Amino acid sequence: MQEITTDRIVIVGAGMGALYAALKLAPRPVVVISPEPLGKGASSAWAQGGVAAAMDESDSPENHADDTLNAGAGTVDADVANLVTQEAREHILDLTKLGTPFDRTEDGKYVLSREAAHSFARVVRVKGDQAGAEIMAALIDQARQTPSIQVLEGTMAVELDVTDGAVTGVAIQESDESRSEPIMLRGSAYLLAGGGSGGLYAITTNPPRIRGQVIGMAARAGAKIADAEFVQFHPTAMDVGEDPAPLATEALRGEGAVLINKDGERFMQSVHPDAELAPRDVVARAIFAQHQAGKRPMLDTREALGEEIKTNFPSVAEYCDRNGIDPAKETIPVAPAAHYHMGGIATDKEGRASLENLWVCGEASSTGLHGANRLASNGLLEALVYARICADGIAAKTNLHDAPEVDLTFDGTGFPPDAQGIAALRQTMTDKVGVVRNADGLKQALFNIASLEARDPSPSFQNMCATATLIAATALLREESRGAHERSDFPETLPGQATRSMMTFAEARALRDSLAEDLT
Repeated sequence: MQEITTDRIVIVGAGMGALYAALKLAPRPVVVISPEPLGKGASSAWAQGGVAAAMDESDSPENHADDTLNAGAGTVDADVANLVTQEAREHILDLTKLGTPFDRTEDGKYVLSREAAHSFARVVRVKGDQAGAEIMAALIDQARQTPSIQVLEGTMAVELDVTDGAVTGVAIQESDESRSEPIMLRGSAYLLAGGGSGGLYAITTNPPRIRGQVIGMAARAGAKIADAEFVQFHPTAMDVGEDPAPLATEALRGEGAVLINKDGERFMQSVHPDAELAPRDVVARAIFAQHQAGKRPMLDTREALGEEIKTNFPSVAEYCDRNGIDPAKETIPVAPAAHYHMGGIATDKEGRASLENLWVCGEASSTGLHGANRLASNGLLEALVYARICADGIAAKTNLHDAPEVDLTFDGTGFPPDAQGIAALRQTMTDKVGVVRNADGLKQALFNIASLEARDPSPSFQNMCATATLIAATALLREESRGAHERSDFPETLPGQATRSMMTFAEARALRDSLAEDLT
């Protein structure tokens, strides 16, 4: 394998966490590995709701932390929740200075929305449902003006090189279907900020390329993975046959939209005191149950928003329009879709992974903030806070302020993953490791994943299978229902403070292998 050595810090991913960290590291030189052109294909650019922060005088970081703990169903790290919520306001102000056009009132205050499980309106938005895209646009503009940031567009990371427990390189290749031979890029430090795992599921709101590869890459290198079983299913993906499924943002329910079934019945009022604003796991399971009963659940925005949805929520209006739905006059069919992974590469409070010289931020990480069920709009907030924390840690280790740009040329032909194998993996995850799980289904999922993994040697697919294995294995071992993890064969939540799961890929694979004889 060709090798290139640079004094630059290597950042894998090009979403919000990656670019924010790159800006915080300036003038230290970084090279950003971006599978798509900047702003395309990053989960953060697709985020509709906004960033949660206690900006109102009646609210406080303590209230925000309490809501985070309550939503997380017993597995949130309280110290992390306090840290992140205390810093939230600072990052909103920083993004404002960087050019993010947050919605403001006539007297200059931030427009705040209330989302599920929040006790206050504290979600800072941009143009209604454009927060992710507009924050990314501001960060991209700043990154392009920063000489220390080099972006390698059209490249993807597929493997970490580890020596004596420390990361010493990352193999990268072209991200198009030709998939060249990988090049080993050796830098001064490594930050993984490459997204989560939602695309491992057949029904997802995630960009097509976000399929657990970064988590799997770290897992295959030996990193510890935390809370892998906790996958958040967004309750109100639009059920219109698109892949990925368009998202009907939770902010719509914050504005008064209600959930009804084909008979016109509101079903959330009998499920939870907060009805449509119940925690996401509760709403997702209720919608799933309506589907299972053949009652076709729908989101009704007609009375709450009417024609205003078209100006206040332009993304949702666009999705509706291209699917022949007039949301001012018609209901929007919805279904739960894999949306956010609370689990990921285990990090300490400084954003460091269990492997030396490796930091992680954003959805690829598991900091302990989200617990078993992420509080709405805490995802972008966590990415911002830990991007800065990781940048500070890397900066303390790396003092170089200048390095030539990385110059590389890809050669040969690599191993692109088989499209049929990916489709089979995604269907297995939806069918067997989805909204409601049981032991038989999880064991079958592990058997299916092992079979698919053995057929396709491409490193990208191997990374997907590693993450899928970890999700299914930890879900099998957690014999209770907690937060987003629902077991039909263990419907009760065990009493007391739950422990977070920690597992290596070697441990997950050993569990998978031990079950193989029972299923063959």
